[in-house]
Amino acid sequence: MEQPRRITDSFPRRRRRGPGRPPGRLKKDKKDKDKAQVKVKERDCPRAPSQPPPDPALLEMLRRFDLSWEYGPCTGITRLQRWERAQELGLSPPGPIRDALLEHRDNPDVTYRWVWEGMGG
Repeated sequence: MEQPRRITDSFPRRRRRGPGRPPGRLKKDKKDKDKAQVKVKERDCPRAPSQPPPDPALLEMLRRFDLSWEYGPCTGITRLQRWERAQELGLSPPGPIRDALLEHRDNPDVTYRWVWEGMGG
């Protein structure tokens, strides 16, 4: 008997990488490791100019979009990528979401899914 299809069957699976191991890197000696850690720290620095906080109504609208499972999973992609994927699949995501995401494209608080403290992820 065939298993019923799930919405997650339509999306490619991504392999998780171990902590601290960038993709395609081999183990190196201690000196190279220290240099690599410095480079990673430079890359992971918070954005230089602080963005003004977005409108609370906008963040609430985006939060509702994040919680709507009808548009597919939202892990590992930006909100705009999720909106575009849902559009391609014919799921009719809300147009104002896309407009807001394009308008605030440079603001990471709008671009990326907000992680709730109590949700662990």
